[in-house]
Amino acid sequence: MTNEETAVKATYFSIIGNASLAIIKWLAGYFGNSYALIADAIESTTDIFASLLVLFGIKYSNRPADKNHPYGHGRAEPLITFLVVGFLIASAVIIAHESWVNIHTPHDLPKPFTLFILGAIIIWKEISFRIVIKRSKETHSSSLKADAWHHRSDAITSIAAFIGISVALFFGKGYESADDWAALFASGFIVYNSYLIFRPALGEIMDEHLYDDLILAIREKALEVEGVIGTEKCFIRKAGMKFHVDLHATVDANITVKNGHDIAHDLKDYLRKEIPQLGHVLIHIEPSE
Repeated sequence: MTNEETAVKATYFSIIGNASLAIIKWLAGYFGNSYALIADAIESTTDIFASLLVLFGIKYSNRPADKNHPYGHGRAEPLITFLVVGFLIASAVIIAHESWVNIHTPHDLPKPFTLFILGAIIIWKEISFRIVIKRSKETHSSSLKADAWHHRSDAITSIAAFIGISVALFFGKGYESADDWAALFASGFIVYNSYLIFRPALGEIMDEHLYDDLILAIREKALEVEGVIGTEKCFIRKAGMKFHVDLHATVDANITVKNGHDIAHDLKDYLRKEIPQLGHVLIHIEPSE
């Protein structure tokens, strides 16, 4: 299974899971008299649209290179990640506003059955996070990583709702707004997670140096190619699920230009064979001193 197929499959898993949970949360929140659950449902609903964006981003960013995009379309993925972060922040703002309104509006205590529903949701969301974050690491997908953190954010908001409802039920009358305060706290955590998702995607767009382990692997593999004496500069840019490499390789200064050219091609082909996530590889030959 290719990286794209793995990422797409993980995204469909997120879409189906979020849609199912959104329905459950809306119904449980409405009939269970819990705004914390309704706030949770709002986030799950925005997660559906965010996952659809991720799906589009993965499919578009994996389109092959063409005349106008010689390096491919990979940069679309971090741009989609920015949009996903926008959905997260929007849901946090909505939750915070509605929580504040409900804190100042008298209402009944939440129903006890909502705790059982929240317990099951927390477990499922944490499982979903672990599944999708594993796939994001396998595919090197920043947008899939953002989708995974949606699941973790959802789990956190559900934990906050669980605590808030528990407090309201335990202390009884006068503590009806405990789950609203829990939802307000959860909105702040969503904003914090949004930053954690946004920062790596920004680094990807800005070609930030983030890939020391991959550079080390490239240098080690380069020395396995006949004719390569050593390596000098090595720069990496990430675009989508591929890493584009500029590598300076040192060869014997006394060989012919054709020999140097052949070594460069052999090195390029070997690196792409041994490290499949590499995309465009540019080799610059340096004479050995």
